[in-house]
Amino acid sequence: MPKVSVVVPNYNHARFLRRRIDTILGQTFQDFELILLDDCSTDASRPILREYASDPRVRLEFNEANSGSAFKQWNRGVRLARGKYVWIAESDDYADERLLERLVAVLDDSPQVTFAYCRSWRVSSDDGLDGFEDLYLVPLAGHPWTADFCLEGLGLCRECFSHVNAVPNISAVVFRKNVYDAIGGADESLHLCGDWKLWADMALRGSVAYLCEPLNYFRFHDASVRKQSELAKVDIAEYLHVCRWVFDRASVPSAVIERICEEKVGLWVPLLMSFRTPLALKRKIARSAWAFDPHPIRRAMRPALAIVWLKFLRHWRDIRSMITAEKYANH
Repeated sequence: MPKVSVVVPNYNHARFLRRRIDTILGQTFQDFELILLDDCSTDASRPILREYASDPRVRLEFNEANSGSAFKQWNRGVRLARGKYVWIAESDDYADERLLERLVAVLDDSPQVTFAYCRSWRVSSDDGLDGFEDLYLVPLAGHPWTADFCLEGLGLCRECFSHVNAVPNISAVVFRKNVYDAIGGADESLHLCGDWKLWADMALRGSVAYLCEPLNYFRFHDASVRKQSELAKVDIAEYLHVCRWVFDRASVPSAVIERICEEKVGLWVPLLMSFRTPLALKRKIARSAWAFDPHPIRRAMRPALAIVWLKFLRHWRDIRSMITAEKYANH
């Protein structure tokens, strides 16, 4: 059996596929199988994937109907995996040739580590580098994201996963299949935050290792921007749900919960007060906020009043402009 199962879940990424697959097959660590999934792509993906069918390391698995969920594809790929470790390599990303070698060595040397990941470059659709994808993590106190570390997962959940996803991109991660199976895989009921919940759940089963060397290239292109924008409002409800999930399982101190609630109130109050937010979504956000925050009404008062005041000022400015325009028109 191969030591590592590499899973590539693809949907309409034909233009990126060859580079993705070639940087997997060219890894310096070669004890792996490669499972190529396709979720009913409508572009030229399948002919490209079939080009690799003759390689003995490659298995093709094509869906007959679109799953509608990246997390369903992740779970399907892991179910098909035969390796001790799994690398889910997203179809639009690519990797340094040493990624597997470096991360597998960490897992081999540290049995308590449930997953290991490396730093990621952020790249455009034309392969232009745009800095590191994890810069939003730098302000987190106590975690040197510019240095390697191995941390106990419970502490990492309390300090990081309780309010932010500390793993920017799944393509940078190699994890233990038995741990993934034990937690039931990714939560398919979530649209955007299933990865965040997955990493927190796996972290609670042991330790987490991080390599600051950027061996992964995370693709950020028009399609990904559009998808994030479309699901942004849904993401708020999921965001609060996962925070609460971590609070409960990592025994996050009440003082930390209070601080996080103060930080996040600015995310959900504007959506509840917006006329553009559909009523059904408002109800979902409200339920998530009430479950997330011990004192949601009290905490919402200040940002709610600020929003009302801003709306009043805008309305008053519009009225004054109208009066001024009529005045000059009469003269």
